[in-house]
Amino acid sequence: MEKLPKLLIVAFVLALAGCKSTPTGPEQAGAGVEERSPGAAPAAQPVEPSAVAKVTPAAPSGDAGIAALKDPKNILSKRSVFFEFDSFAIKDEFKPLIEAHAKFLLSHSTIRMLIQGNADERGSREYNLALGQKRADAVKSVLMLLGVKESQIESVSLGEEKPRNPGHDDSAWAENRRVDLLYSGEF
Repeated sequence: MEKLPKLLIVAFVLALAGCKSTPTGPEQAGAGVEERSPGAAPAAQPVEPSAVAKVTPAAPSGDAGIAALKDPKNILSKRSVFFEFDSFAIKDEFKPLIEAHAKFLLSHSTIRMLIQGNADERGSREYNLALGQKRADAVKSVLMLLGVKESQIESVSLGEEKPRNPGHDDSAWAENRRVDLLYSGEF
């Protein structure tokens, strides 16, 4: 039974991967995403919102809950989700991390989260801003599917402007393809 919510999250992420963004106004007209792969992505099946399980919040634990955000032994201290090159699909290894942050946000309804999407230096500035936004929005969508209120979450893209590793090789780029999760008071 526990595998069902995970499978639904995977299906949702796959559905997101098949989506394309379309500029909705003149302010976004110059920020289109370049096609970087030789073939088109296969169409994904949409996920029915009613089929997605909600995460049940843990009992609020006051200051002890907030302290968990900084405790290196707690999963909540991990604040980055990493992505493959030219992708905004969330890897399976980061789903427990996102689920833990969802439970925390559900238990602390006054706390807000800022999700910062990042990209490596390859690609144009516009492409990297759009890709960073898609990465941040992918994490935000999963949190919302898990029951977190949209009013608690904001997603933004920093593109290539805030690299974690200033190097110019594969290992540096891998560190820079990420989403960072920041809580109230950290942004």
